[in-house]
Amino acid sequence: MRAAAKRLGVNHATVLRRIAQLEDRLGTHMFERLPSGYRLTPAGEEVLEFAAQMEASSLQLETRVFGRDQSVRGLLRVTLPPPLAAHLLMPDLADFVRLHPGIEMEILPSGALANLTNREADVAIRVVYDRETLPPNLYGIKGPALYGGFYMSSARLVEWRMGGKDPRWIGISGEGVPVWTRAGELRTTGTPFWTTDFAAQIAAVRQGIGITAIPCFVGDPDPLLERVPDMDLQLYGPVWLLTQGETRKTKRVRLFTEFLSRRLDAYAPLLAG
Repeated sequence: MRAAAKRLGVNHATVLRRIAQLEDRLGTHMFERLPSGYRLTPAGEEVLEFAAQMEASSLQLETRVFGRDQSVRGLLRVTLPPPLAAHLLMPDLADFVRLHPGIEMEILPSGALANLTNREADVAIRVVYDRETLPPNLYGIKGPALYGGFYMSSARLVEWRMGGKDPRWIGISGEGVPVWTRAGELRTTGTPFWTTDFAAQIAAVRQGIGITAIPCFVGDPDPLLERVPDMDLQLYGPVWLLTQGETRKTKRVRLFTEFLSRRLDAYAPLLAG
């Protein structure tokens, strides 16, 4: 009894009680109580045989599930803002799937924070100004800071600087017109131009309709756009790689977050403008 209790990490009274409970449930004695110790009865021998089978099945299940989680196969859902997907990280996502052809990737371009606890996504890439605003159960890898600037088409900027009419403010519907467009060194007309998505916003700027605020990693490499000089950059916040407690332990999630963290670090100057 003492040896069994030590192996199980309980006291010997607990072992005695559990044996008695099992015998009561089965309606038979599994042990003969002898001065030298306990000896299995024929019923106990039969129970032991089934117990060994149960233990083997349990270990097989544990190994199979653990192996699946630790493999580089299976589905990986990643949610990230559309500009990061389309204008920065798609070449890196392509490199990742070439390195791990067994991983099925599902990219969910969205600005809303998916419910990682409910497995709506395995990894969320988000620009978060204040870490305290995130759910406390998320695990985060903090990346480089992301800045935005103000951009016009090259032709429209030249026209404006030569005394042309004030540009329209181009924005996403519902965001509102910044205060500086009504008073300041760079004024805009009182008639804004609204779009419903980021791609249309960029297209409008390229067509010379007006001025907008976009991430520097989008505006700076674009040959049709030019950053408006003498205007401060805006800090949007650091780029975070977010995962949920248990999900982050799987091998495909760890491989992805480690891989993308290195790529984001290399993009730090571009993200900073």
